[in-house]
Amino acid sequence: MTSAPDPRPPVSAIIRTFNEQRMIAEVVRAALTAAREVVIVDSGSTDNTVSLARAAGARVIEHEWTGWGRQKRIAEEACEHDWMLDLDGDEVVTPEFAQELAALFANGEPPKKIYRTMLALVPPVGAPWMNFGNQTRHKVYDRRIIRAPDHDGWDQFRLPKDIEIGHMNARMLHYAFSDVAHLVAKLNRNSSIPAPLKSRPYLVVRILFGLPFYFAKRYFLDQYFRGGVYGFALALIYGFARWLRESKCG
Repeated sequence: MTSAPDPRPPVSAIIRTFNEQRMIAEVVRAALTAAREVVIVDSGSTDNTVSLARAAGARVIEHEWTGWGRQKRIAEEACEHDWMLDLDGDEVVTPEFAQELAALFANGEPPKKIYRTMLALVPPVGAPWMNFGNQTRHKVYDRRIIRAPDHDGWDQFRLPKDIEIGHMNARMLHYAFSDVAHLVAKLNRNSSIPAPLKSRPYLVVRILFGLPFYFAKRYFLDQYFRGGVYGFALALIYGFARWLRESKCG
């Protein structure tokens, strides 16, 4: 007796984890509505991340930390399928996103090789920010065309100039933090990760004048003002975190 064909598109979801027990089970279960497998590369979690992920249906590879881009490459290489859905341990696929992803594969290979996706922040208080403050990332891509960078402090790939980028409309949900203390600790930790090298004059300008610019970008251009007092506070925190990372590089 043959089994019914898998209705999900031939996509592998990849996740890097370290102490992500807060959200990982929900992330894996949601990812499996959109992808045929979830491959996790865990770098020595000391909490229940690994057991929770496996119980939720993920295949977990335990591997020492090799760097942001390199860790993602390990996950890419371990996947059964060529199409990747790149997730963090706090990013949840919505039913709308899963449906849109399936529609891309309805007639075979998608027309584009890389797709721009949007992440809607879910603050600890209030509804998700579906229509403002969205992060844009290239989360859906064909590993035969592009790969994560072989870099210890950087994991966003450089887009080929000759590749047309697709766009997905449905949002995923980003449960970035449980409270302000969690966010500040997370951003401070991430600010110590080496960024791509920049010239010293470039860094000096950023350190001297970057803080108000980073705040203004979040608050006005990304429309955090629509989040009320919470949006104002987050714009300040994110702006300071960006400035702090530049300062540490200097």
